[in-house]
Amino acid sequence: MTEQAQIILDLINARGISYEIAEHQAVYTIEEMLAANLPHPECIAKNLFVRDDKKKNYYLLVVREEKRVELKVFRKRMGLRPLTFASEEDLGRILKLSRGSVTPFGILNDEERIVKVFIDADFQNSLMGIHPNVNTATVWLPAEELMKLLKEHGNEAEFVEI
Repeated sequence: MTEQAQIILDLINARGISYEIAEHQAVYTIEEMLAANLPHPECIAKNLFVRDDKKKNYYLLVVREEKRVELKVFRKRMGLRPLTFASEEDLGRILKLSRGSVTPFGILNDEERIVKVFIDADFQNSLMGIHPNVNTATVWLPAEELMKLLKEHGNEAEFVEI
């Protein structure tokens, strides 16, 4: 287990959150995650790190792996400026992550607390499978527990229909 992942597991354990973890080969896409034959494939999350057209607001959209996200439709429904995917540079600078390891746990690296998290309401009262800041392991935990961690960190986070 890497140091990044161990920090996340230590936090989860300290909070008494129940979880499952599976280590696996590095995966960079949802297709590779599904091919890894991990438990709870129906709970695997897809994470989209996006920003507005002025590069002032950053968002992490978290949906079930099979869901397709129409950024234009989502931004209009939420009253946001036009959205586009954030750069790999932004990903590294803000969340301290690299492509292929984007995860809601990366929010805990957001020192300025500028990223707002939208978790699809489909995850409410459900497990969600996400990386512990590395793409060589997946952690399944209750979505509500993750939401508490994100809010305790100081980032805005909410369940919404995506």
